[in-house]
Amino acid sequence: MNKIAFFAVLAALVSAPLAAQSGGIVAGKPLYASDGKRIGIVYRVTSDGTAQLIINGKLVSIPAASITAADGKFQTSLTKKDLASAG
Repeated sequence: MNKIAFFAVLAALVSAPLAAQSGGIVAGKPLYASDGKRIGIVYRVTSDGTAQLIINGKLVSIPAASITAADGKFQTSLTKKDLASAG
C-alpha cells in the first residue's frame, strides 16, 4: 500500500461517524426512556459516546453505557425525571 492510500484510509478511520462509536446514536435523533416515552432529541454526541440533550433549558449528559438500540429506537435506562433533576 502506498503512503497516500495509507493516509487516506487512516483519515477515513479517524473521521468515522460517532454513530459507529456510540452504538449508532447521532445528533438529531430522538432518545426514549425504557418505558417508551420520548425524552428528547439528541443535541450532540461527544467523542466518548455520551449523548447530550437539552431538557428544561439545561444541557444534560447521558452516558453511552446507558443507551441501547431497540426496535430501531435509541433508549436509555434513565427516566426523563431522573435526567431533569440531575441536569
